[in-house]
Amino acid sequence: MHVYISVDMEGIAGIATLDQTVRGGTGYSRAQVLMTEETNAAIAGAFDAGATTVVVNDSHGSMDNLLHADLDPRARLVFGSPKMQCMAEGLTTEHDVALFVGYHAPAGGPGVLAHTFSSLFADVRLDGRTVSETDVNTLYAATQGVPVGLVTGDDIICGLVDTASPTTETVVVKTAHGWSATNSLPPTLAREKIREGAQRAVRKADSLQPVELRDEWVLEIVHPTTTSAELAEGVPGSRRTSDRAVSHRLGNVEDILGLITVNAQMASSGLRSLTKWM
Repeated sequence: MHVYISVDMEGIAGIATLDQTVRGGTGYSRAQVLMTEETNAAIAGAFDAGATTVVVNDSHGSMDNLLHADLDPRARLVFGSPKMQCMAEGLTTEHDVALFVGYHAPAGGPGVLAHTFSSLFADVRLDGRTVSETDVNTLYAATQGVPVGLVTGDDIICGLVDTASPTTETVVVKTAHGWSATNSLPPTLAREKIREGAQRAVRKADSLQPVELRDEWVLEIVHPTTTSAELAEGVPGSRRTSDRAVSHRLGNVEDILGLITVNAQMASSGLRSLTKWM
């Protein structure tokens, strides 16, 4: 049984502010510990349930947040950026199930530190529907024939997953009280629940199915500035649908991930060009 774990930071118990999630913030070092320990809980649960290998992908920000020396030595770690498949890097057809730990709600709605791939995007939509990082990474997992067995995070993202995929295990570790406020479980209790959730997910992996894929998607990204939207429109096949929104018609999930990554860089560039004169 080969298990893949993608770990983000915003959905970890005890984390709710930008100061904790941005390198250099006074709370960042504490957040690294919390993220590492929840990762270890998921690793332990996977092995408890019979996993033979576990690959962990550090999926937050610069993607080098986990404390390597404190990580369960039974797991292999993928880290650093940029990575071609971003938060799903290292996920292959060899894996039997994927677990998403520390995930969060999508941009444009409620949830602790809610965003979709870039905190600068106002919205990310597939075929007109707002999507989360969970949604996009679940689609990529499906291209590899891998189902998603577990999602952990706040009540908002877990509620969305419960509705979209009732067979996926969810573990709510905190309740959103605003974009940067939460009522959180104690980290030790959150880890216990994550370990149990990972066990359940791995034990029933053989009964899970990947989500269905289509031949074509329309990806629409709402940028923070008209400047970044203008830059994004320069990508072949792209078109502006409003002052700040750019649409792309795509035939595979790999291109969805790639264009999101490229658009994130353009969003950052466009904002820098604006703020340097302010």
